[in-house]
Amino acid sequence: MDVKREQKIERVDPAEWPDGTPAEKAEDPDLGYDIIPAARYTSEDFMKLEWEHVWTKVWLLGGRSCDIPEPGDYICTEIGKESVLIVRQADGSVRAFPNVCLHRGNRLRPEGLGNAEHFQCMYHHWTYDWSGKITRIPDMDTFPQGCPKGAALPPLPCEEWGSFVWFSLNRDVEPLSDFLGMIPQHLDPYHMERMAWVRDVTVEWDCNWKASVDAFSEVYHVQGIHPQLQWYLDDTSAQIDVYDKHSRYLVPFAAISARVAMPSAIPPAIDGIMRAAGMDPAEYEGRVGDIRRDVQRFKREHGPEQGKDYSDLNDDQLTDDYHYTIFPNVSLNVHADDVMMFRQRPHATDPNKMLYDIWVLELMPDGEEWPERPKHRRFAHGDKSIGQVLDQDAFNLPTVQKGMHSDSFPGLWIGDQELRIRHFHKVLDDYIYGPGGKKPGDI
Repeated sequence: MDVKREQKIERVDPAEWPDGTPAEKAEDPDLGYDIIPAARYTSEDFMKLEWEHVWTKVWLLGGRSCDIPEPGDYICTEIGKESVLIVRQADGSVRAFPNVCLHRGNRLRPEGLGNAEHFQCMYHHWTYDWSGKITRIPDMDTFPQGCPKGAALPPLPCEEWGSFVWFSLNRDVEPLSDFLGMIPQHLDPYHMERMAWVRDVTVEWDCNWKASVDAFSEVYHVQGIHPQLQWYLDDTSAQIDVYDKHSRYLVPFAAISARVAMPSAIPPAIDGIMRAAGMDPAEYEGRVGDIRRDVQRFKREHGPEQGKDYSDLNDDQLTDDYHYTIFPNVSLNVHADDVMMFRQRPHATDPNKMLYDIWVLELMPDGEEWPERPKHRRFAHGDKSIGQVLDQDAFNLPTVQKGMHSDSFPGLWIGDQELRIRHFHKVLDDYIYGPGGKKPGDI
């Protein structure tokens, strides 16, 4: 980048935090510079390939463990054409099974949360227990063929990690720990189990789910649709790391982009960062370029008295955005005091639509009572604001999707700042075509 730097971003020495989140730069793979075909975002045929080889093969985020603390508590979540029930068992474990009655196909529960003594179909009162086993079929003697196979809904793999519940539609899926790979080592130090729900929203977006993943995989677009963030973060100093399936970037916050001049006064957004840490910007006597470092020092010193344990985090994590993508569809802006999660779900039939889940979690000081869980809200794109930055993305993505259909647009022209997008499509290729299995002409 031919950008003149107005400040030098200092990063933490990885040797100082050997047991925490790795901070070292991963070696960049050689993924070439081929165009990524636009048809991947518009084709119903490719959508079917994704369903067959990705969505029905991988582990998927189902919800938060704290939403189902007691036996009989359940999460009903949807992915594509499927609906899944995740249920807390009497022994404290979790089980998952399809949310469909084996009699005539009726859904047992609507999407959402609840508690049930059993799951009874409202159509003919076929009844299932917490494990999915059939416990009652009215007028059983009128079914000479007996119960459906197994007398139970087929179980689905279900595990917990990181205060979240995960499931898979693939009964032969590898253990969750194998699928997540490096993710627990990277994210466990944040202790998301100490974070409470503060926002739970689903928005219906008019774009392919991958267009949304792309938008949250690079900061190259900050100068374009988020210009106000240039006085809040340094988009020119992002560290990009790609791993086996997953990826991340590290972006300095409480810093000024090298694309703009260093201001003489503290910008409002950085003023907010300082106040959230407990600092008084009016009393700050340092330079704007030193604020990031000084916020880190302040939080390290005063965190314990605020009831916040940052001991497992390195200094950069006390200010910066460690952004992760858990393949295929979970994006996380991870910070010391909060996490913004985005779950990008495909539409059941239309490659030009998706469901965009916004989950925001906030670190609760030790001993402080957690706030009431926010109610889930769902609405269509444009009906309500989802915040300035996300509104900017939401405004842009439908026009991106429309452009993908143009005969004059063969596909994505990806640069080095968008390495995570190219890596994402490489992982997608590995699932759909097998490692090294993609052939010329494949989309």
